[in-house]
Amino acid sequence: MLQPNGQQLLEIIGKHTAAAPSLQGILLPEQMLLALQALQTAIAQDEALRQAAFARALAEHLPTPRFAEVSLRQRALPLMEMLRQCQKAGEPITWGV
Repeated sequence: MLQPNGQQLLEIIGKHTAAAPSLQGILLPEQMLLALQALQTAIAQDEALRQAAFARALAEHLPTPRFAEVSLRQRALPLMEMLRQCQKAGEPITWGV
């Protein structure tokens, strides 16, 4: 995953900010449920914004909106699966080590 995309996901789960960049870190098993919930919420919001943009374009006879080729859902799914597996196994996730 490219750095900007990884940073976006880390921001969503609260492990990266502009003030405190996360080049290295750890996500403990007890933090993973909240991380999953944050990702699910962000995905739902992203999809709602996309649907609203399409609806607005249709209603106002505007061109179809364009979005990134890879959606937040697609980008987040591998991380979400890793979170589930590591939570089940009781193993932390580390990066930049």
